[in-house]
Amino acid sequence: MPLTVQISQPGGPEEMRLVDLPVGEPGPGQIRIRHKAIGLNFIDVYQRTGLYSLPMPLSLGMEGSGIIEAVGEGVSHLQVGDRAAYAGHPPGSYSEARVMPALPVCKLPDGISFETGAAMMLKGLTAQYLLRKTLPSEGLQAGDHVLWHAAAGGVGLIACQWAKSLGYQLIATAGSEEKCQLALANGAAHAINYRTEDFAARVKEITGGKGVKVVYDSVGKDTWEKSLECLRPFGLMASFGNASGPVPPFSPAVLVAKSLYVTRAGLFTHIATREGCQKMADDLFDVVGSGKVKIHIDQRFPLAQVQDAHRALEARKTTGSTILTV
Repeated sequence: MPLTVQISQPGGPEEMRLVDLPVGEPGPGQIRIRHKAIGLNFIDVYQRTGLYSLPMPLSLGMEGSGIIEAVGEGVSHLQVGDRAAYAGHPPGSYSEARVMPALPVCKLPDGISFETGAAMMLKGLTAQYLLRKTLPSEGLQAGDHVLWHAAAGGVGLIACQWAKSLGYQLIATAGSEEKCQLALANGAAHAINYRTEDFAARVKEITGGKGVKVVYDSVGKDTWEKSLECLRPFGLMASFGNASGPVPPFSPAVLVAKSLYVTRAGLFTHIATREGCQKMADDLFDVVGSGKVKIHIDQRFPLAQVQDAHRALEARKTTGSTILTV
């Protein structure tokens, strides 16, 4: 039987175990995929620790690529033998093979490798809905400044390149000089080491005191208050992660002085329909296929070393994307 990473209770990386699980045949609206590569994301950590509560036992992983082995009734966009990649519910991509809903699974263009496909779907689709759909009330135009936290991570490096291709001046933050240089090398207009600099003061300096139209923040608790300081009037605070912990409760009154907007954005509402998911994926495939965005895979771990992969991810010792090999 195919191996699957599973936990029986929330906790640390040591809770993850490789188990033999039967896969079976796909039902209506489902497919069976044999994985070639698997993507790691911070949402996997949130689910493992219980920050995002899910029924136990739980098979982890939200992103992967491979070959379609079987297709259930009613599935018309995929066929047996297709190369495919996906990001989507339910968890379970940390496995050699699985049965899952066909809706978020997209045919992978021949020019994109399985490793790239596994590394880019969740992170690339996240960058897509943020930069293309999660926009301030005044919109974004070429030359506008945007602030992006954790810019040397998997989503961040894609965003740096994509923002540059759209003409935006992306201000990156990261936790080391090396990571700042990586963001700059990938298209960020400016980079701030938030461990040694006051990023809010630097943003005001860079923008001539005006602030940015939008902050894209996957860090959460540690960057929240100063991010609000970085926004210009009518600016948008787009929170999409909690790497440092969840944002504490706050009063809407803190938004009044500059009439700010706040959203807690999420990928899975954006890819909830087959048409919407495919449209976003096509946009991602185009920008990667054109070479405007390159997917950086900086860490590879065998599936059996998934505990080590999670430790590196949580310690913020990774850059770009991390994948599990099968």
